Amino acid sequence: MVLTTSSLFLHTLVEVGITHVFVNWGSDHPAMLEELERQRATNRRHALTIVTSPNEMVALSAAHGYAQVTGKPAAVIVHVDVGTQALAGAVHNADRGRVPILIYAGSSPFTTEGELKGSRNEWIHWMQDVHDQPAIVRQYMRYAAQIGSPANIPHHVRRALQIATSEPKGPVYLWGRREVMEQEIDPSLLERPITLTKWPSVEPTALPIKAAQRIGSALLAAKSPLLITSHLGRNHAAFPELATLSQILALPIFVTCLSATNLPTSHPFLIGFSHLAPGTHTPLLKSADVVLVIDAEVPWIPMNKDKEGACERPNEAAQVFVIDSGDPLRRGIGMHHNGADLVCQADAAIALAQIREIVGSQVAFEWSERAERVHKMHEAWITQLRAAESFPILLSPSGRPVPYTTPQIVAALRTAIQASGVSHEGTLILNESPSNNDITWPHIQPEIPGEMIGSGGSSLGWALGAGVGTILGGRVAKKGKAGTGYELVASIVGDGTFLFGVPASAFWMARRYQTPFLTVVLNNGGWKSPKLSMLGVHPQGHGSDAAGDQLTVGFGPDCPDYSQIAVAASGGWAWGRKISADLAVDGESVQELLQETIAEAVRVVVQERRCAVVDCVLECI
Repeated sequence: MVLTTSSLFLHTLVEVGITHVFVNWGSDHPAMLEELERQRATNRRHALTIVTSPNEMVALSAAHGYAQVTGKPAAVIVHVDVGTQALAGAVHNADRGRVPILIYAGSSPFTTEGELKGSRNEWIHWMQDVHDQPAIVRQYMRYAAQIGSPANIPHHVRRALQIATSEPKGPVYLWGRREVMEQEIDPSLLERPITLTKWPSVEPTALPIKAAQRIGSALLAAKSPLLITSHLGRNHAAFPELATLSQILALPIFVTCLSATNLPTSHPFLIGFSHLAPGTHTPLLKSADVVLVIDAEVPWIPMNKDKEGACERPNEAAQVFVIDSGDPLRRGIGMHHNGADLVCQADAAIALAQIREIVGSQVAFEWSERAERVHKMHEAWITQLRAAESFPILLSPSGRPVPYTTPQIVAALRTAIQASGVSHEGTLILNESPSNNDITWPHIQPEIPGEMIGSGGSSLGWALGAGVGTILGGRVAKKGKAGTGYELVASIVGDGTFLFGVPASAFWMARRYQTPFLTVVLNNGGWKSPKLSMLGVHPQGHGSDAAGDQLTVGFGPDCPDYSQIAVAASGGWAWGRKISADLAVDGESVQELLQETIAEAVRVVVQERRCAVVDCVLECI
């Protein structure tokens, strides 16, 4: 029996609790492939769950989703410099989303004449030998290290995971030359205990007592306080603490650049969402005398103005307090500043509990004039959402049915999920609809922690791979009412996002590993976000009236049939439909067509356990 450094590496992953490895093999992995086959021949199974991933970005996106729902890191194995590069924007997403993932890449052999086992024997070994392979991803990694010997592999892996799982969490990168990974080792190395004992993650931190007292006192004295967050709900323990503190103080909550379910949509003091397009921030920001920013990506954009021309940022007299669980100064971002009176690093759940303890005994009321005023704002917001979901009776000026809107589509999805009997606990919504983010989130109306998530980054293409990873992770984490995994995972994506997600790879993986998820494509015929960016800088410019195709951001006139890409990639296993308001026939209303199609898609996923894709045509950009 031949054991190698690769044997020890894979064994170490198992011993420290890694269960799933998303792999894209190459010429640097012969010893790993040999070790996996040795395990199969000896034990009739692999010690790790190996998930073959035909595309590296999909592999990392799947690992990303897995870690999001389990709270535990997965591993990704890729091929030398080119595989590292092919991880693409998923590296950015894992970094910005603070997701713990262990990435390993092999590297070209360093010997050329057979001096060592694994020496260069293919022409690509010269092509793929770069000066500084980890530099490709180093600025996105929490830790990067070379495996130079089998002797310290357990230390390398444990140090990497200790850093990856400590705030600010994030990806780590290990790499090794082929000769090192092919080196034969003594079997005793696999018999030594390898545990995470004595390698704990850094414990969550609390606010300094004086800081907690200062924030609590300011909130008590405030006439018009405001709390802003983006991803506080990633920490499920912070979810009820936020709800409780808001109730005690009648504290309005506004969510910017959201990537997690931070509060129930029905919470009476949740007043809205925004990705900070000009004029979309809450008017309370300008009048607030105390602003608490906690786990927020970008709480406001200083130059943005509302319709009256007033800047959408706190007034000069406001007290601003910033709390972040891992990196309040955003050290990984070139230019970042929130004008603040106090900046603290603290776990959101612990910090909110501290503030609640300070204010709790001093507040003699639960409801107040402010509570009634803020609750009316919440109710007005909900009324606007419901109105946006309605269907017009009239036709468009051309005499054709008015195209579907995002609120109508998302409402149809929400209704279909409710009618299917799937519980909130058994549902997971993956949101990656860049120009519709502020619309999709409130119309789904998530109510519990983790019910709806985003990548936490800005590189599109996460959702399809994450669909695979979250289902695998949901089984491990015993999600759903029965503890057997999610009953329904649904992704909401734009048509551009769908293509960025490498659907051929993602849906092949979905069939191979039986991870059925629903995908709703909001098809506006191209990339709307670049067009909106142009209009934000040149509102009356030459391109302001140009169609998407003319601007080169459109996919027309012959757009892909996205649903059938999934069907083809899965060998006919996936179910797919393309719908538009124009397709309603024989007296069927456009509303009936939409609702029936999405209801059938939900049924296919929940009952038949197959992927389903609904390509919903919107007004073309």
